[in-house]
Amino acid sequence: MHGLINKALQSFVTDTYGVEAWAEIADEAALGMTSFEPMLTHDASFTDEAVDAAVAVLGKPRDAFLEDLGIYLVAHPNSETLRRLLRFGGDTFQEFVSSLDDLPDRVRLAVPTLDFPTLEVFEKDGAALDIEMSSKHDGATHVLAGVLQGMADDYGALVTIDCQSQGTSGHVSVRIHDAAFAEGRSFELAMRSGA
Repeated sequence: MHGLINKALQSFVTDTYGVEAWAEIADEAALGMTSFEPMLTHDASFTDEAVDAAVAVLGKPRDAFLEDLGIYLVAHPNSETLRRLLRFGGDTFQEFVSSLDDLPDRVRLAVPTLDFPTLEVFEKDGAALDIEMSSKHDGATHVLAGVLQGMADDYGALVTIDCQSQGTSGHVSVRIHDAAFAEGRSFELAMRSGA
């Protein structure tokens, strides 16, 4: 598993639950380390063991934990780089979801060694979209559902998201109820100097 994924998991836990919680999770999972190096590759079992330990230590259902991780990846100030990458997908939430087919290629431009899931988007009507996902990692569909919820909030859209996962594949249904429900977070194409 790419170190960026493991580091994101570690950052989510430490930013949300504290350094002590991460230390307990690392100990429970018997990782043999307390910090992941973002550019190293670890065995996929490290990630699975860390997630299993996190849900045990935190007392959260696995699906809810993974969806919260997805929201964190786009909503937390420490994740601004990923948010920017995703916002290039469109000016509206619907455009963003429709462009998810292209996301694996965009991610590979930034991190060529990252093994990213395949995504296929189907537009059912003007406000409903279905996303089929295939990944090598169990639970990735729930992370995607969290990312979609976080991005809907980012765009100011009111949506309903339904996630169905079976191991390494899954299906996410998105229904857009109001594309301009609230004011979205500001986004500028060009980053400001010093930002």
